[in-house]
Amino acid sequence: MNVSTIIGLLLPLAGTMLGSAFVFFMKKEIPDRLQKTLLGFASGVMVAASVWSLLIPAIEMATPTPQGGDGWRVVPAAVGFLAGIVFLLLIDELTPHLHVGSQKAEGPRSRLSRTMMLALAVTIHNLPEGMAVGVVFAGETHGLTLSAALAVSIGIAIQNIPEGAIISMPMYAEGNSRKKSFLIGTLSGVVEPVGSVAILLLAGVLGVALPYLLAFAAGAMMYVVVEELIPETAQGRHTNLSTIGFAVGFVLMMVMDVVLG
Repeated sequence: MNVSTIIGLLLPLAGTMLGSAFVFFMKKEIPDRLQKTLLGFASGVMVAASVWSLLIPAIEMATPTPQGGDGWRVVPAAVGFLAGIVFLLLIDELTPHLHVGSQKAEGPRSRLSRTMMLALAVTIHNLPEGMAVGVVFAGETHGLTLSAALAVSIGIAIQNIPEGAIISMPMYAEGNSRKKSFLIGTLSGVVEPVGSVAILLLAGVLGVALPYLLAFAAGAMMYVVVEELIPETAQGRHTNLSTIGFAVGFVLMMVMDVVLG
């Protein structure tokens, strides 16, 4: 594993840490307008990364067969995408967690504190992002360029900055100290490099499965967007700001993928 890969795997965590540090400089609550915009931005980045950096390469990387011809190329992407959706659905159902701004916990009944369940919700959110980074770096040996992999890593790191603030600020509002809120926000991002390394190692063993893994990460990311981010942005006022944030995030990630790829 070279230095560029190590840096790429750690960039998303650095973005989460930077965003979590906002708790030292901001008031207890993020203004609703800003939160809506940031959630929309994160959604746009994740959707663009899923399409441009994961699904399209998965289709292009798949090998056509004499029986299925070029039509076969879409099968690994379809199978992997659906598997990623099911995987996150199971984790969502089996893990007790609490979303920011919600009073009702999801998943099985638990005696965990609100703070811990909030942290688990964010961890579920961050896992597919780490998987996405790991699989694009694994793709270097299968035609993907280092620049394309770094584009995904940088894009996710950028969207992790506002996400880190959205995590740590509610933790502080729940009554935790600024330091503890920062620590929880940072720890929620640790799952990203862990997920990246796990997928990187798995892809090294199962190289032929890389198209499936790319699509799997895309499905997991899209689950988070559809299940969590979009519903949050569609509630209450200022939903138009969420749409603007989504458009900016999508275009930024798309441009980065094309220019750096």
